[in-house]
Amino acid sequence: MAIGGLNESLLHASLKRLVAPDGAHFEVAVDGYVIDAVSDDLLIEIQTGRVGRLRPKLQRLLTGYRVRLVIPVAAERWIVRRGADGACPRRRSPKRAGLLDALAELTGIATLLDHPNLEVEAALVHDEEVREHRPGSAWRRRGWVTVERRLLRLASRHRLAGARAWLDALPPGLPEPFTTLDVAGHAARRPIAQRAVYVLREAGVVVPCGRDGRAPIYAVRPVSVRSPAPARSLALAASPAPAGSSVAEPSSAPAVSRSTEA
Repeated sequence: MAIGGLNESLLHASLKRLVAPDGAHFEVAVDGYVIDAVSDDLLIEIQTGRVGRLRPKLQRLLTGYRVRLVIPVAAERWIVRRGADGACPRRRSPKRAGLLDALAELTGIATLLDHPNLEVEAALVHDEEVREHRPGSAWRRRGWVTVERRLLRLASRHRLAGARAWLDALPPGLPEPFTTLDVAGHAARRPIAQRAVYVLREAGVVVPCGRDGRAPIYAVRPVSVRSPAPARSLALAASPAPAGSSVAEPSSAPAVSRSTEA
């Protein structure tokens, strides 16, 4: 078993093999950290949990290495409920995630996005989430706890370097200036939009410029005011699962506060 492999999830293991370049080495020790994949001078980290937990690791590694952070977001998800009687009903979730959701995951590393050694890859995936019923846990889901995520398909890959590249995650035709509701499109998506705009604000890409009632209004900061490393955004073709991989088969103005939504 490779270093760190004992606690590796199925989603993480499958995605690691798909996004790593040919000839990459896996589970490599670098400066006291275990790196998911190393290809020449590039360190590749796949994060399926909270991205903010990686901040200390990234701060250390970015001082001497190029780092690519890969974040999977579920463009399509199937939910399997594993019952005590062995039944496993399966349904497709109505939720669809995209680049905006990936941006919203970056709240913990917003100020690192302009580091010249960092690029982020949003991996849009189709996955399967397995849940088990555990009374007393996960009250919002009435006791249904996620115990496993399986990769079904890697649909598309989007590499972004530089904070301004993440403006591509905002919807087309966005008014200027805009509110987080404009970004969300509808109220149900507003928490995602609030976190996404927070990241752009902390990275210096957008600035508050007033209020529309109680809602802060934002504008994109002109490039001439801030000159980070050139932003690069690259959409990659979908990658098929390699033969013999572990990919599962289907059985789916005024100052504002520093909170995600002032």
